[in-house]
Formats: sequence, C-alpha cells, structure tokens
Amino acid sequence: MKNPDMVEETMGKCWSATKDQFDNLEKHTQWGIEFVEKYTKFVKERSEIETSYAKQIRNLSKKYQPKKNSREDEESKYSFCRAFLTTLNELNDYAGQHEVIAENLTSQIITELSRYLQDIKTERKMHFHDGRKAQQHIESSWKQLEACKRRFERDCKEADRAQQYFEKMDADINVTKADVEKARQQAQMRHQMASDSKGDYSSYLQKFNQEQNDHYYTIIPNIFQKLQDMEEKRIERIGVCMKTFADVDRQVLPIVGKCLDGMTKAAECIEPKDDSKQVVESYKSGFEPPGEVEFEDYGQAMKRTASDTSLTNSKEGKEKPVSKTKGKLWPFIKNKNKLSLKLITLNSHVRNLLEGSGPEDFSHLPPEQRRKKLQGKIDDLNKDIQKDMDQRDALTKMKDVYVKNPQMGDPASVDPRLLEIGQNIEKLQLEVQKFEGWLAEVEERMPSKSDTQRRSGIFETQNNTTVSNNCAQDRESPDGSYTEEPNSETQVKVNTHPVPTSSTPEFDDEFDDEETLPTIGTCKALYPFEGHNEGTISVAEGELLYVIEEDKGDGWTRVRRNGEEEGYVPTSYVEVFLETNAKGAMTYI
Repeated sequence: MKNPDMVEETMGKCWSATKDQFDNLEKHTQWGIEFVEKYTKFVKERSEIETSYAKQIRNLSKKYQPKKNSREDEESKYSFCRAFLTTLNELNDYAGQHEVIAENLTSQIITELSRYLQDIKTERKMHFHDGRKAQQHIESSWKQLEACKRRFERDCKEADRAQQYFEKMDADINVTKADVEKARQQAQMRHQMASDSKGDYSSYLQKFNQEQNDHYYTIIPNIFQKLQDMEEKRIERIGVCMKTFADVDRQVLPIVGKCLDGMTKAAECIEPKDDSKQVVESYKSGFEPPGEVEFEDYGQAMKRTASDTSLTNSKEGKEKPVSKTKGKLWPFIKNKNKLSLKLITLNSHVRNLLEGSGPEDFSHLPPEQRRKKLQGKIDDLNKDIQKDMDQRDALTKMKDVYVKNPQMGDPASVDPRLLEIGQNIEKLQLEVQKFEGWLAEVEERMPSKSDTQRRSGIFETQNNTTVSNNCAQDRESPDGSYTEEPNSETQVKVNTHPVPTSSTPEFDDEFDDEETLPTIGTCKALYPFEGHNEGTISVAEGELLYVIEEDKGDGWTRVRRNGEEEGYVPTSYVEVFLETNAKGAMTYI
C-alpha cells in the first residue's frame, strides 16, 4: 500500500503543474489575440494611407482640370493639352483604384478581423472557464475524499478504544453485568460506525479515482485540444488576411495598368506639327504681305515713285511679273512712324487677341480672327436660342396637360415662365442679327470672299466701289508719307469674270490671266440649306455639287453648281469627296 503522504504530495504536484499549464496557455493565447489586434491596426493604418493618398491624387487632378473659360476652350484644341487632360482623367481613375484598395482592406480584413477578435475572445474565455471549473471540481473531490478518509480513520480509532474498554470491563470481576453489557454495545456501535465510514470512504475513493481519470485523460485534454484548435484557427486566419492583403493590391493592378497605358497613349498622340498648324490657324490675320519697296533715287530730278503694291505703278507692273499673292496692303503700315512703330502695332493686335479684350464687335482683331470670333458668338447665341425654344416647347406641353387635367396643376402658373422665355428668345435673336450684320460686313471686306483674290492676288475691292475710297492707302510710300498724284486714283472694278476696261489698260494682262477656280472634288448635300446671307448658296438635300475650295477651319466649304453659280455652304451640311492631290486655296498669316 502506498504511503498516504507520498500520494498527497504527488497529487499536489499534478494540480500545480496543471495550474501552471493553464497560466502559460492563458498568457500565450492573450498574446495571440494582441497580435491579431496589432495586425488589424496595421491594416487600418494602411487603409487610411490609401484613402489619404487617393484624396490627394483626386485633389491634384481636380486642381489642374481646365476651368470653364474661353482660354481653356482655346487650349483644348491642342494635342498636348488634350493629352494632359487625359492624363488628369486617368490619374483620377488611378486614385479611384487606391480608394478601392482602402475599401477592400476595410471590408475584407479589418471588419472580418474585428468580428473574429470578439469571437476568439469569447471562445478563449469559455475554454479557460471550463478548465478552471474542472480544476476546482477535482480539487473539491479530493478534499471530500480526504474528509471521508479522516472520518473513517477516526471511527476506526474510536472502535478500537471501545473494544479495548469492553474487554477491560469484561475481565474486571468487580464490574457489574450491566456495565459490561453497556461497554459491549458501545463497542459494537463503534465497530458499526467504523464499518460505515469504511464503506463511504471506499465508495467515494472509487468515485474520485474515476473523476480524476476523467479529469486528466478526458476533460483537461479536451480543453487543451480546443485551445490548440482555437490557436491554429487564429494563425490560419492571420495567414488568410495576409494573403488577402496582397490580393487586394493585385486585383487593381490590371486597371492601374490601363490607366498608365492611357497616359502613355495620350502622350503618344501628341502631334507637334498639328499643334503648330492650330497656332497658325488661330492667329491668322487674313492680311497678305506687302509688296517689295522700290528704290527711290533722290539723285535725279524725278517724281517720287510709289511701292509696287500701289495702283499707280501700273507701267512697271507690266515690265515686272506681278506676285500671285498681291492683295490688300499690309494693315500695320498705316502709321506715319517707322517700322518699329509698325511692329508695336502688330504686337498690340496680337496681345489683344491673346487677352480676349476689346469691343463687342471684335473690331480690334484682324479680319480672319474677327470673322471667327463673330461666327463663334453667333453659334453660341443660336445654341442658347435652341435651348430656350426646347424649354418653351416643354412648358407648352406641360400647360396643355394642365388644361386637359386641371387636377395636375394650374395652367396659368406656366404663363409667366413662358413669357420670360419668349422675351429672352427675342433678345437673343436681336443679338444674333446684330452679330450677323457685323459678320456680313467682315466677309464683304475680307480678301478670302473674292475669287480673284484667292487665285491671282488682285486687290480686293467691293462691288461698285473705286480705288478712290482707299486712295490714302494706295498713295502711301514706304516711309509712311503720302503722294498727292491725282492720276493714281484710277477706278478699278473686280468681277467674278473680269473684263478688261479702257480705263485700266495697264491691268489687262492680269485680268487676262484670271481663270475660274478648278474643281478639287465633289460633295453631296446631307441637309437643305437656304443660304440667305451674302456669299452663300442654297442647296437641296441630296443635291450633288462641285467643290472648288475646302474648309479652312471656319466651318464653310465653297462649291459650284452647273459651272456658273458659286457660293459657300456649311461644311457640316455636306459630305465632301476630294480628288487625289487636290489642294484648296492658301491664305497667308
């Protein structure tokens, strides 16, 4: 039989070891939970960084987006400006992908780990509660077993003393029979109590041994196994989150690559030559260069000669070939100052053009730029008129609905708005008429509206006007002074088919060289065009015409019908089929 003290010592060591194991596991699992919290905080901070970065990128893209003003509209026609705008848009989409990363990190990792932390804390608490409960139960059973054993030991000792007392009384002859009987009964009772205590002790001992076996071989191992499973799940969840952390970035890489490809493609679409042509087209003045300044010999007694661009130099015009680009005098030499002042005037025109300042009719601009500005203003006003007309039609339909169904609304409530829109339309129409008048005036004066100017360089003159109206300009000499020769005020009239006149014999050769513009292609009218304005031609839908001059960027194409009637039609109204190697007229800046 084992020594009771050794058994008690062994039991104490086992309980102490079990308790120590629970303490170690409790510390380790707590550290594991803290690690999950730390990783969650790390992902959360990464998500905040992505959100902040995306916000800064969006603000950067928004900061450099073109503003809604005329200057930005002008810039939009250049390929490098469009490429930069595309880069900004792609950068905005790029920022959106970083927002997606932040959202996915929050939804797939942070939210899931936060929920899992609550679950694992609850599970851990439950497992350790079960372990402490099992430990307390086995310790309580051991104490009860010890109590049964001590009671059994006490009853055995009491039974032995009672037996010894009975035997002593029985051997004593001086003791009465009654006392002996009493001692005998007392001994029997003590023996019975010892026997009962022995039975209780034996029964509880078996019970304790069973509970102890269950405790060390079933309950505690199960609790440890659950803690182990919990720890493995925690580690596995951390691994999944780390993989998700990388996958979140990997998922947006294709779209980020498309954004970068869009930036690269936009950069590759930049066309320096086209942009330079846009600059030429934007700032084209419509004037033609002046002719050569002739040498004036002051060493001989002779009349001061004029420039070869003057109409008075008709005789020398016959001897020297006339430039095909001869036309209206250079507009910046009307100053009486020197060439430097003329250049200052040119710079002033350019500066006014760039700044967009000047009178309402754009009279401060060169003819070509003025025509474009007026045409653009008319187009904008027509768009506003169409917008108001659409709104008026919608309100009219609404009023009809109210009239048919009074319960839906009061028809009279629409009338003030209809009246306001009608007045606005009338105001805009008056504005359109005003700008169309200015546009017609510009087109009458521009060299580009004359066939002879485009083909042979003859001076531009309006129909039924004479050179005497511009005699001051024609008499201008290279140094800015004027000659007062009355013979230089020769009348010249330019027609579509010029005929030599007796009053201008010097220009017979130039007019003989004039020929009809050749056709450079054909076109088909997509829509009917009435052509009320001067210089335009009316066309019917589906009509076939000859193209004699293609669109120069102003939205008009010059056509001919039946070899006689010529005029301009909107380019958007026709479908043009140009012949191979066909070229339109050229206009100098």
